[in-house]
Amino acid sequence: MIGKTVSHYKILEKLGEGGMGVVYRAQDTKLKRTVALKFLTPQSLGSAQEKERFINEAQAAASLDHPNICTIYEINQAQGQTFIAMGYVEGQSVKDKILSGSLKLNEAVKIAIQVAEGLDEAHEKEIIHRDIKTENIMITPKGQAKIMDFGLATITKGSMAPDEKTTSGTVAYMSPEQAGGESVDQRTDIWSLGVVLYEMLTGQLPFKGDYNQAVIYSILNQNPKPIKAIRPEVPEGLEKIVKNTLVKNPDSRYQDVKELLSDLKKASKELETMEEQSAKKKHQPSIAVLPFVNLSADPEQDYFCDGMAEEIINALTHVEGLRVVARTSAFVFKDKQEDIREIGRRLNVESLLEGSVRKAGNRVRITAQLIKVADGYHIWSEKFDRNLEDIFAIQDEISLAIVDNLKVKLLTEEKKALVKRYTDNVEAYNLYLKGRYHWNKRTPEGLNKALQLFQKVIKKDPNYALAYSGLADCYVMLEQAWVLSAKEAFPKAKEMATKALEIDQSLAEVHSSLAFVLWSYDWDWKEAEREFKKAIELNPNYATAHQWYAMYLSAMGRFDQAIQEIKKAQNLDALSLIINVSAGNIMILARQYDNAIQEGQKILEMDPSFRFANLIIGWAYEKKGMFEQAVEQCLIGENFYGLLSSEDVDTLKKSYTKSGWKGYVRKHLEILENKSNQRYIRVAEIARDYIRLSEKKRALQWLEKAYQEHEPDIGFLKTDPVYDPLRSEPEFKALLKKMGLDK
Repeated sequence: MIGKTVSHYKILEKLGEGGMGVVYRAQDTKLKRTVALKFLTPQSLGSAQEKERFINEAQAAASLDHPNICTIYEINQAQGQTFIAMGYVEGQSVKDKILSGSLKLNEAVKIAIQVAEGLDEAHEKEIIHRDIKTENIMITPKGQAKIMDFGLATITKGSMAPDEKTTSGTVAYMSPEQAGGESVDQRTDIWSLGVVLYEMLTGQLPFKGDYNQAVIYSILNQNPKPIKAIRPEVPEGLEKIVKNTLVKNPDSRYQDVKELLSDLKKASKELETMEEQSAKKKHQPSIAVLPFVNLSADPEQDYFCDGMAEEIINALTHVEGLRVVARTSAFVFKDKQEDIREIGRRLNVESLLEGSVRKAGNRVRITAQLIKVADGYHIWSEKFDRNLEDIFAIQDEISLAIVDNLKVKLLTEEKKALVKRYTDNVEAYNLYLKGRYHWNKRTPEGLNKALQLFQKVIKKDPNYALAYSGLADCYVMLEQAWVLSAKEAFPKAKEMATKALEIDQSLAEVHSSLAFVLWSYDWDWKEAEREFKKAIELNPNYATAHQWYAMYLSAMGRFDQAIQEIKKAQNLDALSLIINVSAGNIMILARQYDNAIQEGQKILEMDPSFRFANLIIGWAYEKKGMFEQAVEQCLIGENFYGLLSSEDVDTLKKSYTKSGWKGYVRKHLEILENKSNQRYIRVAEIARDYIRLSEKKRALQWLEKAYQEHEPDIGFLKTDPVYDPLRSEPEFKALLKKMGLDK
């Protein structure tokens, strides 16, 4: 074809080929302009009747005149072939742009706005595209988006007859109604634009499969991975826009492009504001310290490798102007062979520290490399061959080298904090690292093992403040895991935290643990807030302090502040499952049930085995009155953390099937009361079931017991929606007053 003339178009070069036909760049010999000629295959045109309709539709599409739509000049026939002549657009397709990674947030939104404006013009004339995809959107050198290939357009006026239904289009971008061969309208383009926006933001498609039918199954039956789970910096408002485009039921989707366009423009302004604010701020270096690799012959030395990384993280958090990713998020990548740039993108940092440890007897060899995420090059690397007694000096050298190479200026006090030693006893330090290793497992067995190890540390060095901090954390978590009662755990936690602060007032972690006890056990609201603020002042990078303070604020009914605080925790520790659980809890307390469900689903996307998230989802469904879904989710969650056995789950399922929600709750209550004779069960849980059964007197009796036991759950009496049926009861009002929550 190259060099031939078809009608009055001289073919210059082949541009591409697809299911509909072949596209060439050509010269219009009459008007002396460059055009794109698309020669359509006979198969794409179908029968004579379908061909006639297709030509009519293409002629209608040719009436579109908009800067974001590639102009169709004509549809014609020559030499036995049907072709469409359209404007030739220089530039790059969105598909090609995405090959090098996800787009900048504002760039993606601006492209989506331009495409939406073009679609709005088409929809105004009752024309839909039906094949919006990244390949069909060209970006000119000046940044203008052009929608290509309106040759598949369908006039929406009137409904299609059943025998005219078609699944024309590209499978991965099809709406559910289009994939199912149903009639489509302008809302199918809205879905496809949502897929394009998702792909621009994440670099991947929301619906995938090894073959077309698998993709269609995903479109019809599965939900895409939450955008923030892939790219945490995407604002919630923008993620919500994409979700609203990808609602499977078209009646619940954006109903017209104008509505979508309005939200996209708001999102663009918000992003511009964020960029302006960010530009005004001084550049803040950021780093994630990955767990060190154990090269020792003994796998038991994992604790030492993890401890090395954690100690460096803790030291670096004291440096003002340096954002340090929390341990939980950094350690997600332990034992995973992931590309450095991908890890950096997921953690939103510009540099990474990785290393290895080989320990044999009293000798240790440590290698460390500071890597620039953008290009993968080493900024600094060093190897240390020392005696174990030199471990503190090695840590200091690594921390100081990081700060120096990241060009962070240290104040005198910051340098002291960076190289601060909490013990000179290497044996005590070794035991402490083992204790933290087991504590981080967050299992009852791990916590009890950590408790024993921290007690051994204190015998070796009675002035090791971090060991007392570890003991305080163990007691707090043993109550949270329902191993110890509040009366057994919290007084000991407070004692250990107080002892740690007598030795060292500068430990943010201890102030945070003390605040947790003052809030959830002592109900000393003012002192608890003072300690939370002190912890955050000492270490603004300590994600757990922000998390617990957010929960405290939600218990006080200060939801705007609580949501701000939990977002800070999530930014510092984006991949922490338990912090995201707290975010879901706060949404329930704030009566934002749909947001709570989204938080729970996001957690399960991160880790499908972390079934505590199902409880968040179940509680939200309960408050929405969706009891079948609530039962399903709550049984998964309660079985996960050991409250219910598999036999209990089967019994409760049968109770729900036979007697509905009330029957389920009554059987659940019976199981809890029986278990309370054998193990620690928070009595507030039993009170909650009595509330669900509308047995208010019994519920209030059990809440009084919870008050006597100082259970942390009733710290939420003021705001938890489960207590709403009791709010008018005099006894409930009296209980709020006794706890100082009546204001």
